Amino acid sequence: MTGWHDPSPEVEAAERARRLFTATFGGRAEGVWSAPGRVNLIGEHVDYAGGVCLPFALPHRTYVAVRARSDQRLHVVSDQAGQPWAGRIAEIAPGRPHGWAAYLAGVAWAMQRDGLAGAAGRGVDAAVTSDVPVGAGLSSSAALECALAVALADLYGPGSGEPDDPVRSRIAAACVRAENEIALAATGGMDQTVALRARAGQCLRLDCSDDTDRAVRRLLLDLPAHGLDLLVINTNAPHRLVDGRYRSRRAAVEHAARLLGVPTLRAVASVAQARAGLHAVGETDPVLLARVRHVVTEIRRATAAGDALADGRVRDLAPLLDSSHASLRDDYEVSCPELDSAVDAARGAGALGARMTGGGFGGSAIALVTRSDVSAVAEAVTLAAARRALAAPSFLRAVPSAAAGRSDAPAAPA
Repeated sequence: MTGWHDPSPEVEAAERARRLFTATFGGRAEGVWSAPGRVNLIGEHVDYAGGVCLPFALPHRTYVAVRARSDQRLHVVSDQAGQPWAGRIAEIAPGRPHGWAAYLAGVAWAMQRDGLAGAAGRGVDAAVTSDVPVGAGLSSSAALECALAVALADLYGPGSGEPDDPVRSRIAAACVRAENEIALAATGGMDQTVALRARAGQCLRLDCSDDTDRAVRRLLLDLPAHGLDLLVINTNAPHRLVDGRYRSRRAAVEHAARLLGVPTLRAVASVAQARAGLHAVGETDPVLLARVRHVVTEIRRATAAGDALADGRVRDLAPLLDSSHASLRDDYEVSCPELDSAVDAARGAGALGARMTGGGFGGSAIALVTRSDVSAVAEAVTLAAARRALAAPSFLRAVPSAAAGRSDAPAAPA
């Protein structure tokens, strides 16, 4: 049987977070804030190389019910984690705490240091519920970070603003700092940017050549108007970015940029130029060249995809998705048997194009599918996984959705 993962209605999800809050902390939360997961259409592993990527927000969201504290303590609980965590914000440090709580603790730590959460000495109680699949490569960690970040900005700081407000770039930078420095995940800033700056019905074209304020261009993404759907295939293979493999890919890309004497690989015009530059300094490692080849060609693919969307040529995305997956599988080596099975089966069942999405090493794939073929493609992917004795996949439809913000009205006074 094919399994579908649908988002909860926002009102129901916010109430679920409120109930968890009351059961854990007593009393009432001051409000509920939420942030979306995301899917990246194309432009994978290039955000930290100054590249171009095309993500959009999912309707699946993480909800955080929050109440201010008068001390400098953070108390957090999640309905998807075993034990709550509590500690002083001043004691938060790289790798402490570890696990899921690091993403929330890191946000509280970074927001205070960056002047976005008021003076030191202010903490929060926070209860988390989520519809974003964990470990699926759909940015559950950034959704967690950004939901708490907008809450802190609204409660203690300058306010979280709207998606185009400059404060959102500052909040995104704080969330990236939390993930890099406290959770110790060497990710780029794409996930936090889309969680905070997305708009319903649109895909973002992010130019990551400026790390301090990624240039955002909004592109209409109305797949139903073209008779299409974007099917997300959660392979349910374990997806971990803190085990060193993601970090090693980023380190290789940054090492190559240093050898080539450029700030990022965005400045490299072609694979031939990169090869010549590396050979000129005595670097002939074929693995390093393969990593560079992926980044340079993926930036080119993402740029072409953005142009296609701007021109309304949605079906032209299909071959770009296919070549992106081949590059991620062969040159960047971040795919896995579950992802390859899903992509191959989707194409075999009629998908126009398909690729892995997210950091890789498990997680999800996406398939551009004619609307009438969605069920058949999902069934074919499920059967292929069963034949290979792989985990049963689950599915969701990717609908461009709204950014982080408040998900309920303020509670009435007691």
